[in-house]
Amino acid sequence: MDFRYQDPYPILKDDTVYKKLTSDYVKVEKHGEREILTVDPKGLELLAEEAMADVSFMLRSSHLESLRRIIDDPEATDNDRFVAYNLLQNAAVAAEGALPSCQDTGTAIVMGKKGENVYTGVDDGEYLSKGIYNTYQKRNLRYSQVVPLTMFDEKNSGSNLPAQIDIYAKKGDYYEFLFLTKGGGSANKTFLYQKTKSLLNEKSLEAFVRERISDLGTAACPPYHLALVIGGTSAEANLAAVKKASAKYYDNLPTEGNEAGQAFRDLEWEAKVQKICQESEIGAQFGGKYLTHDVRVIRLPRHAASCPVGMGVSCSADRNIKGKITKEGIFLEQLEQDPKRFLPATPPHLEEAVEIDLNKPMPEILAELSKYPIKTRLKLNGTLIVARDIAHAKIKELLDAGQPMPEYFKNHPIYYAGPAKTPEGMASGSFGPTTAGRMDVYVDEFQSHGGSMVMLAKGNRTADVTNACKKYGGFYIGSIGGPAAILAKDNILSVEVVDFPELGMEAVRKIEVKDFPAFIITDDKGNDFFANLAH
Repeated sequence: MDFRYQDPYPILKDDTVYKKLTSDYVKVEKHGEREILTVDPKGLELLAEEAMADVSFMLRSSHLESLRRIIDDPEATDNDRFVAYNLLQNAAVAAEGALPSCQDTGTAIVMGKKGENVYTGVDDGEYLSKGIYNTYQKRNLRYSQVVPLTMFDEKNSGSNLPAQIDIYAKKGDYYEFLFLTKGGGSANKTFLYQKTKSLLNEKSLEAFVRERISDLGTAACPPYHLALVIGGTSAEANLAAVKKASAKYYDNLPTEGNEAGQAFRDLEWEAKVQKICQESEIGAQFGGKYLTHDVRVIRLPRHAASCPVGMGVSCSADRNIKGKITKEGIFLEQLEQDPKRFLPATPPHLEEAVEIDLNKPMPEILAELSKYPIKTRLKLNGTLIVARDIAHAKIKELLDAGQPMPEYFKNHPIYYAGPAKTPEGMASGSFGPTTAGRMDVYVDEFQSHGGSMVMLAKGNRTADVTNACKKYGGFYIGSIGGPAAILAKDNILSVEVVDFPELGMEAVRKIEVKDFPAFIITDDKGNDFFANLAH
């Protein structure tokens, strides 16, 4: 066979709408017969700073259009519409520029493709990192990165650095970028399955997809943009493609393969997987049709003895933005500045929620919740204690040392969350729930000591939590994952640190809430909403 080079990912066009940031920082210089685009590294810093700011507070218009379609779809459930409406409201609040769309303002990720005729004269990663640093210092974003000091000792970096920066070489005289901020919830819903040729038939692949969709659950704030990548020259290549496909970076790939091994989108399987997601009835967090907005299925070449399959999502905080540097200047993708235009004139109709007074003694709160079945919609009013991963580990250390459970863990419901920085003049920064499943290992022990009797977070949990709640009379209440900005603006009245202040965003806090929306997910009788869906 004759030699033939194939661009592995031949993106056929770029229909992105860009805005121009500046004509500064770029110039074309002649070096012999070659024209070189010389980029002042301050331009890289500017681009990264603006990209991270925009993507933290605004979303793509196409994503918001998808949310509006849920509200207008007669086949959507009331819960689907309720979630979609809340997410649109949240987008409108975030676009004002004070409260980011999600409290988990993510790991900063930059993918660059640098043309051979582009010259910066520096370590580009340093200047991109400085731009990222600037945004996280100046804006009301959260520092989520922890750095290891030893194998087991860690501390928050205090800057949200390091970022993940991957730069590739290519032909040409321009520099293109994809910027992402990836929160822990959606990052944790990236899966790699090492399969074989036996998967590659209609029956086996469909059965595989049906089984693995349940792995997604709702912990990463659906509705999702789901990516499924089949094949890859390595496991690493597969997962890199998953991330880019979930960000719509590969939307303009070819739709058929060739003998040179080009990547392609399989539109038939995209429709099939979307239908499987709808039939799962997991819905937009609390049952229904809209686990996913859409699906991208990418087929890649593979080693004959290996068939990696990757699955991942971009969540309701669909924070992806493109940038580019050309001889005309520095450009950034235009995100939606007016999300309010996607809101319907009237909110979707819902049955009245049950109001729960969180300031009553814990036995009375438990008795009130026990009156209602799973799926009951609630409005919470009163005091919550906020604690997440490290705080739970600290409290377990106390118990292991023979010390008592802190009274605040017994007297109040526990909200799994960690806030972004508080804007000046506001009571709270963006403050949505984190993934409940990470705290599952603590529930039985904590409830045996009278703590964690009512837990508030997002996503499905293990049978261990259901069993503990049945044994000790506890409840798990689900909050909508995604609307962190609107919760901060409308539902959180005050925030104060009560323990472990050295943990930064992971410190234990006490917050006062009004009309905080939630659903009963797991009750004191052994019922679990998500387990019912699985059956």
